Amino acid sequence: MSATTETPATAPASVPATGMRKNGKNWHATKKAFRPSAGLTSYAKRQETRKQLEANKEREREMKEEKEAERQAHIQRIKDKRAAKEEKARYEKMAEKMHAKRVERLKRREKRNKLLSS
Repeated sequence: MSATTETPATAPASVPATGMRKNGKNWHATKKAFRPSAGLTSYAKRQETRKQLEANKEREREMKEEKEAERQAHIQRIKDKRAAKEEKARYEKMAEKMHAKRVERLKRREKRNKLLSS
């Protein structure tokens, strides 16, 4: 005598056996009954999903701002480097014509004027 009794699996319960469609369009999905109250959710549940969506948007906004700030900092570094290079070239050009001490004096004076103007 065996203790296990198994029922024969004739058809799976999840997929009902259907015959041919009447219109012959078997490739279309079968339509379900129209239930207007099926998609309704409670107010609390809607509020919770809205809160999650807002939190996701806020995080995304922060990430975008962070990325943009990083980009702007990179651009500023490039601009600073270019300005320093141009200034150095200008002073070298001046040094060709003038005495080195005079160039140094002009550098100091220009630096002082920059600090006063900004």
